[in-house]
Amino acid sequence: MLQTPSADGLRFAFGTLTVLPVKVTRWDRDAARGGMLCAPLAGLTVGVLAAAAGLLLLALGAGTLLAAVATAAVPAVLTRGLHLDGLADTADGLGSGKPAEDALRIMKQSDIGPFGVLTLLFTLLAQVAALAQAYDGSWARGALAAVVSATAARLALTTAARAGVSAARPEGLGAAVAGVVPTGRALTAAAVVTLTAAAAGASLGPYDALRTALAVVCAIALAELLLRHCVRRFGGVTGDVFGGVAETAATTALVVLVLG
Repeated sequence: MLQTPSADGLRFAFGTLTVLPVKVTRWDRDAARGGMLCAPLAGLTVGVLAAAAGLLLLALGAGTLLAAVATAAVPAVLTRGLHLDGLADTADGLGSGKPAEDALRIMKQSDIGPFGVLTLLFTLLAQVAALAQAYDGSWARGALAAVVSATAARLALTTAARAGVSAARPEGLGAAVAGVVPTGRALTAAAVVTLTAAAAGASLGPYDALRTALAVVCAIALAELLLRHCVRRFGGVTGDVFGGVAETAATTALVVLVLG
């Protein structure tokens, strides 16, 4: 059953997942649970702002490629690049092939290794290419892609924070939110976002409704595969893993939205 988001949950979501001036007043497990359940709302806000940047450039006469670059840049700016940094660190940890303890130590280092650089490069190229193709279709398709991908990325955080997923470290944001969301509520959030995305896609046609829903489903499925692999390799999740999961979901959603 859906519940009205709490003020503490909203503050936790926007205060930890964006640079928007929202003060987090509670850091307990209840606030973290509400925050992770509200994560898709933070993603929706980020997506709308990203789409606005792209549409503004189009209105000023810019091409679709430049609009796509701006649209991809806004989420990075609004999250202080934390999700991209987490993706790079996760890639370095997984690519090292070392035992969990050593891999976690590599992920905590401030520098980015070759696996991280390559993963960032190809991920951002894929995002920009997909957004440019969506804008080539129409401004509405580009805007929809921006909003859906950002929302799906934060929905992946909700599902990754579900009960039964443990933290790899006793400290950090990963430990604060790991396992806080009841599985049933995570599934409900996934269903609500998928149906809402389908309804938004329906404004462009019946096929777009199906494709938009499929984009969310595929985004969560690929994010889940990465999550499970990281849990096996590292013994649980970290803040970096959450960032990697989010970027995986965002990129997958964008790719699916421009296929076919």
